[in-house]
Amino acid sequence: MLSEPRSGRLAAWGNALLAGLASPDDAVLAIVGEDAVHRVEGLPGESAPVGLTLALGRLRALGATGLRVALPAPGHPLGLSGPPEFNARALEAEEAVICHGAAFGLVPEVSEAGPAGDVHVEVVWHVLPVREAPPADVPSLGEAERELAEALRDATDVLAKLDVAGSGPVAEAAIDAYRARAEPGREVLAPGYPPRAVRVLELAQRVGLLVSLAYENGHGGAVSASEMAARSLALRPVERTARRAQVAAYNSVVEERERGR
Repeated sequence: MLSEPRSGRLAAWGNALLAGLASPDDAVLAIVGEDAVHRVEGLPGESAPVGLTLALGRLRALGATGLRVALPAPGHPLGLSGPPEFNARALEAEEAVICHGAAFGLVPEVSEAGPAGDVHVEVVWHVLPVREAPPADVPSLGEAERELAEALRDATDVLAKLDVAGSGPVAEAAIDAYRARAEPGREVLAPGYPPRAVRVLELAQRVGLLVSLAYENGHGGAVSASEMAARSLALRPVERTARRAQVAAYNSVVEERERGR
């Protein structure tokens, strides 16, 4: 949850490009990030994978006016609209991008090679048909912000009760990493997003960090199987809320455009 999903970068900067608020070079650079290369496979009219610039231009020509994010998890098809084949691929990848205005979705396939510290990451986005229908379980920005405030309190309480919040160098390193990412001037979203979306995404990332600490930082004070199960049960709705808020933030420019029509 702490790391930015690739689908988020593609949707955010793809939306900026489609709106004329970012150049193709800037958008592609931001989407690729620290990966080596991104390609798009399965575009209509293309027999081989193509680069992001050509792919985004082709999707625009096919009718795409915006891009939405889906972050599904088992039992929670967040942001998806079908069909089952696409949903299954997106659930396996735990993320996807869905075009607004064109019945296509993109699911990433990530491959890594090389030794630790020098990993070469390549991403292939597979274009698949999607059902044009409202995405599942995506809240408004206002709803997401209210839910997150409560989820942050819940996560903090759970961590404190389980003695996880201050438990050692792993937690300290994760918190330092979050603070570095949250420094003023960090571009959380692409141009064109409302300030509220930036605020919601930053809070969702903070809640996601706390959930990650609870799951990844050993047993903390939960020394029995029943206590460990209780921790998972308590954190599951918090993690779900953070994912819903992320999707609401990334999708906000498309949703606002729709409400303005």
